[in-house]
Amino acid sequence: MSRLRMLPSSKLNSRKISELNLMFKVLMRSPTGIIGLILTISFIMIGIIGPYVAPYDPILIDFSKMDKLRLLPPSLDHPFGTDEFGRDIFSRVLSGARVSLLAAIVVLSISIPIGLALGLIAGYYGGIIDEVIMRITDIFLAFPGLVLAIAFSAAFKPGIWSAILAVSLVWWPSYVRVVRAQVLQVREALFVEAARALGLSPVKIMIKHILPNVITPVIVLATLDFGSVIIVTSSLSFIGLGAQPPTPEWGRLVADGRAYFPEKWWYVFFPGLAIFLTSLGWNLLGDSLRDVLDPKYRRRLEFKERREEK
Repeated sequence: MSRLRMLPSSKLNSRKISELNLMFKVLMRSPTGIIGLILTISFIMIGIIGPYVAPYDPILIDFSKMDKLRLLPPSLDHPFGTDEFGRDIFSRVLSGARVSLLAAIVVLSISIPIGLALGLIAGYYGGIIDEVIMRITDIFLAFPGLVLAIAFSAAFKPGIWSAILAVSLVWWPSYVRVVRAQVLQVREALFVEAARALGLSPVKIMIKHILPNVITPVIVLATLDFGSVIIVTSSLSFIGLGAQPPTPEWGRLVADGRAYFPEKWWYVFFPGLAIFLTSLGWNLLGDSLRDVLDPKYRRRLEFKERREEK
């Protein structure tokens, strides 16, 4: 009997492993997905260990050597050159990765739950609740996210946490629209009707039955948004509303270096390159995840492999 009880579980685990293998194969068939994966993993690793492997202190100013080290071009000792205070730009870019990583994680950790909750409620209940939520969402979506983030940041004390809060306040509407659209397709499905017939509460139906079926586009959107959040927070720092000196944040570095551009090109180029490569990586990965998380695409790939084996 125990063996019979274990059989369904083993089959389920085998199916999960098979699905994960298919996802990996789909990702490996996409050159842009591989590039995106490499760039995003590199960014995450640098964000975690960057401050510990930086060859120099990213904040400390050595006044005794500042005149000699000031604005040096790239070299073996300073691969990205130095800034106006003689600090190593390579060390500051490595440390800035952690600030950008933290900003993106916090913003998405706040905005995604808000968007999921409001989207589920609006899509499931409909009626006046749906109208109120969607009209508020439309008001936020009527303005560019960066413009609203600037408006909110201006109301707070300048700083990286103020920028993160401002971006979080304007980043949830897109998730509301995506989740609501998916819920409208799922809420009349037979398994949802069966859950209602069993007497489950609306909250349990939304969390246990609807949410797992609408989460895929949210994952894709979050991956694409990761790079966008980094660009927006860097933009706020660039105009003085985000990270403040001496915090080594990429947008702040570009802002500090523009006074010396183009003669001291490295001051702006390398932080800007970090922003570009990070955003590119998350966008390439997000585009590939559309196929990776699409069950129909995976079924076609599985059918093609079986046909080739025969």
